Amino acid sequence: MGMEQELWIRPGTAADAVVIAAYNRALALETEGRDLDPERIGPGVLAVLTDPAKGRYLVAEKGGRVVGQLMLTFEWSDWRNGMFWWIQSVYVASEERGSGVFKALYRQVESEARATPGVCGIRLYMEHGNAPARAAYVRLGMQPAGYEVFERDFTRG
Repeated sequence: MGMEQELWIRPGTAADAVVIAAYNRALALETEGRDLDPERIGPGVLAVLTDPAKGRYLVAEKGGRVVGQLMLTFEWSDWRNGMFWWIQSVYVASEERGSGVFKALYRQVESEARATPGVCGIRLYMEHGNAPARAAYVRLGMQPAGYEVFERDFTRG
């Protein structure tokens, strides 16, 4: 019997930029049917990887290959006098889905957030109707916040 490869959760680095951008493109296509412009997403990923004020990525690596990712951004809550960590750009390679990759990434975020003074919670948003994602988030102890997200996206006209 082959040995199970260990999953390693680590900070994303500039060396991961190409795979993170590719996963972000796959994510947009799968969840929203959007084909992200490589000329925009590549620099967008690098901007986060090189400027911690914008956010940071965590990646899940198995056998020397990145098999999952998420991005964290930060939102100050005046109501709570604390910082929310927002989970965004969640993607797990299709062949690794259901194997605990997202759970490991989430648990790492939760552990770091609880250990960081001033962090008041973790949030994320998802596409309406994404039942598998909703079920995964609830299993991890998250609850619907009761908000809807509105936007005016200047990059889309």
